[in-house]
Amino acid sequence: MAGETANNNEIVIPSLTRVWLAAVGTAAPADATVAMPAGWRAVGLTTEDSLKFNNEPNFETVRSAQSSYPTRTFQTQDASTIEVDLQQWSGENFRAVYGGGQIDTVTAADNKKHYKFTPPRIGSRTEIAACIEVIDGGKSYRYMVPRSMQMEGVNTELAKTKEAVLPLRLAVQGGDDSDAWYVITNDPSFAPAPAAPPAAG
Repeated sequence: MAGETANNNEIVIPSLTRVWLAAVGTAAPADATVAMPAGWRAVGLTTEDSLKFNNEPNFETVRSAQSSYPTRTFQTQDASTIEVDLQQWSGENFRAVYGGGQIDTVTAADNKKHYKFTPPRIGSRTEIAACIEVIDGGKSYRYMVPRSMQMEGVNTELAKTKEAVLPLRLAVQGGDDSDAWYVITNDPSFAPAPAAPPAAG
């Protein structure tokens, strides 16, 4: 077809993915491949097909008697979420999945260290920063989320026949003073188009 720009190098097959979490305000990486700055923690192993970044804007339409189609559509809100199932159980992963909480050392009868995780009370959930890292050969992409919060129920299936996973479900938080989320990449297909030369005149 005329004008077709087929390019199989622009197909992305995530050969490796990672999820990083940090306290809100932690410095973000400067580019797509630099080592993650201090303060970022990888959640570790995740299930193969669970990682998703969802963007779901909401719209309203105006209907008019003179048209069978909407005569105007306007956006009312934005919403983005991160979903991934964590295979590694740890205190910090529990805190991420449950939206905060407290971990304390408790005295045990066997004189070994035991630990108590208490989920957050209503009104005490904490926000976290998140990064989804996607690598396909020499191309790297980082979805950066400066603020997010766990805002769903936690359902952990404890079955004998498979590993028990921790479902991390984060809702992106935003504000007028910063980007709610952005992608940083070294993929050359993202390079801005060159500016058109000025018209002769």
